[in-house]
Amino acid sequence: MIVLDLDGTLVDSQKNISEKNKQALQKAIEKGVKVVLASGRPVKGVLPKAKELHLDKSNGYIIAFNGGRIIDVTTGECLFEADLPEGYLEKAYDLSRKCNIGLMTYEGNDKLITEDDNEFIRLEVRVNQLERVVPQNIKEYVTFPVAKYLLAGEPADIEKAEPLFQQMAGENLNVFRSDPFFLEILPPGIDKAYGLEKLIHTLGMQREEVIACGDGYNDITMLQFAGLGVAMENAQEATKKAADYITLSNDEDGIAHVIEKFILEI
Repeated sequence: MIVLDLDGTLVDSQKNISEKNKQALQKAIEKGVKVVLASGRPVKGVLPKAKELHLDKSNGYIIAFNGGRIIDVTTGECLFEADLPEGYLEKAYDLSRKCNIGLMTYEGNDKLITEDDNEFIRLEVRVNQLERVVPQNIKEYVTFPVAKYLLAGEPADIEKAEPLFQQMAGENLNVFRSDPFFLEILPPGIDKAYGLEKLIHTLGMQREEVIACGDGYNDITMLQFAGLGVAMENAQEATKKAADYITLSNDEDGIAHVIEKFILEI
């Protein structure tokens, strides 16, 4: 199995999958390797890339929301889902005001809910092709289960906010940066490593059979869990330190290089 983060990893700086990466992945699939896309994006933001790689025809999988959803791309079945415990939206919202950062969450697979507006929120809407809903009062609007809260702002503000949100959450939520400008709030224990462990258990596989590739803070646990953890050359320094191997950047077909080195040459 090869497990791939999307942004900064499989896709280039223009958010495209290169032809070389596509061809290498197809060769890996032909060798019997399962391909999994593991992203902080919502399901709708990952699915088009999965179909572009024809994972709907090759028993591919999606781990979305940083481990909060596992989808069988072939059948569309949701194999696992985890939602945030109730009672934290008001605390998270109030703290976001003090930290000068935006807060958003998700309704179903295609709606982003936020009262706020900044370039990072607009990026989340655009990249994932989501419908943006702006309620008058988000604390009153969100009465349904949600997979995560996403906080967005200038990197310096996010860095200052992270320990404050972790203190607010205690042991009841998982709080971490996925990018310098994104702070994720997930159910306790949920991350990409947890989702990956759930998936391989379902498929009867061992972690030693898994290569995982990523670039962000949210990829660290996944890289540490996999038999072979690969960081991109453009990865955060903490991610590189957690990896077993560093490949080329996402603009230099780094995933194709991994496949050629560790899968096709074997």
